[in-house]
Amino acid sequence: METRYKDADFRTFIKSWNRLLGQDTPAIHLEMANWLELAWRMKDHQLLLMAFRSSGKSTIVGLFAAWLLYRNPDLRILVLAADSLLAKKMVRNVKRILERHDFTGDMRPAKPEEWAGDKFTVKRMMVSRDPSMLARGVTSNITGSRADIVICDDVEVPVTCDSAEKREALRERLAEISYVMVPGGTQLYIGTPHSYYTIYAEEVREEIGEEYPFLHGFKRKMIPVLNTDGQSAWPERFDLDHLRRIKRHTGPNKFASQMMLKPVNIAEGRLNPDLLQVYEGDIHFAKEIGRLHINGKVMVSASAWWDPAFGSARGDNSVLACVFADGVGNFYLQHLKYISCDSHSEVDEATQQCRIVAEIAKRLMLPSVAIETNGIGRFLPSILRNEMVRAKAPCSVIETTNHRNKTERIVEAFDAVMAARQLFINSAVFQTPFMREMREWRPENTKLKDDGLDAVAGALSREPNRIERLYGSGGHTWQGNGKAFSAKTDFKV
Repeated sequence: METRYKDADFRTFIKSWNRLLGQDTPAIHLEMANWLELAWRMKDHQLLLMAFRSSGKSTIVGLFAAWLLYRNPDLRILVLAADSLLAKKMVRNVKRILERHDFTGDMRPAKPEEWAGDKFTVKRMMVSRDPSMLARGVTSNITGSRADIVICDDVEVPVTCDSAEKREALRERLAEISYVMVPGGTQLYIGTPHSYYTIYAEEVREEIGEEYPFLHGFKRKMIPVLNTDGQSAWPERFDLDHLRRIKRHTGPNKFASQMMLKPVNIAEGRLNPDLLQVYEGDIHFAKEIGRLHINGKVMVSASAWWDPAFGSARGDNSVLACVFADGVGNFYLQHLKYISCDSHSEVDEATQQCRIVAEIAKRLMLPSVAIETNGIGRFLPSILRNEMVRAKAPCSVIETTNHRNKTERIVEAFDAVMAARQLFINSAVFQTPFMREMREWRPENTKLKDDGLDAVAGALSREPNRIERLYGSGGHTWQGNGKAFSAKTDFKV
């Protein structure tokens, strides 16, 4: 190694490597390099580099790792990726750079066993059991390892984030990095979002219990393929015609996710949450005129659907959906309750759930509640009627059964009303799993959670229950006369 190159900056390191390969250095790669070197010199220890697919970000980060070892051979770098093969790919690339680069010719160790495909150790002064660079899959065991730098290279891919359980497991695994990284170490993420609930999101996802974004406090560099003026970030390789072809071939959601770095459902779910209208506020009942309002709009009907369930937390959810309608065809999902019970209560679970439903029916002044009696729901109507009386809720209990495919029910209930932008969602519903279900729902995947969707679909597809009397008074008013009744039906949703 020539001493005069010992302090070469990262730009010079990259340009020298590209000259060796007989190629130019694109401006976008110099942009990434400048940001990485400046962050390193400023001692920013939490970094996120997001750039569109095929932008060369992993190549640049591999060169960055080689440059860091060239500057300080005592560093220990751990590479985590979605699987070990991807992590090994970066390690092999860095090893190849160190073998061939003009600045790093004498860094190869004397022992051949220290120059392996998934890990290697350069010539260094320190004595350590940890190699200079180590490749591991994100799900592999890294207990006992120590690193000065941890590079997370595309740890979020469909196989690690296409369900809520996988995303939770990924976050748990990434949280273990804190036990591997030495004090003052650096963590560098590179990737693109593959889910609306991506680990790279800038905004809090309250519906999954986040108080802060997963990478809160990380210094970010984002390079979408199109800038704010609609120009390509790498015009020599991705001209506008080529980008239009990519978008047509992959679809708008995947293009937005992988090329524009926007957190969306890459699987292009059938239900588009962007078509929902959001509102705040509770119901207001004007007793003098017998009218019920939501945000000043008169409601003329309501429907409620309860799809009951019992058992473990990982089974089906017991969900009550309460939908109101105004006189011009708009629907308002005012309340959505994922019912849970107190396991230490002396009251049985069925009665607990029925009491919760009865209290909600009373508070929202519901004229009726439809209860799905398929399976376990067969014995609940009588309990629910008793609890309605106990709560003094003048609400009918309607027994229903379903024979149609759930997917068909959901599609038919939501498609038209959402396309017309006539479905309004109370902001409180965003605190439930409903929005996550909607973003992830795909007709062909029967394993995804859809209990909230199914309950709301049931409420939407019921004929609006319009009651013409209120508490025994005459005239066009909101509620009924308080006498509960039941009707056994073979209701087809």
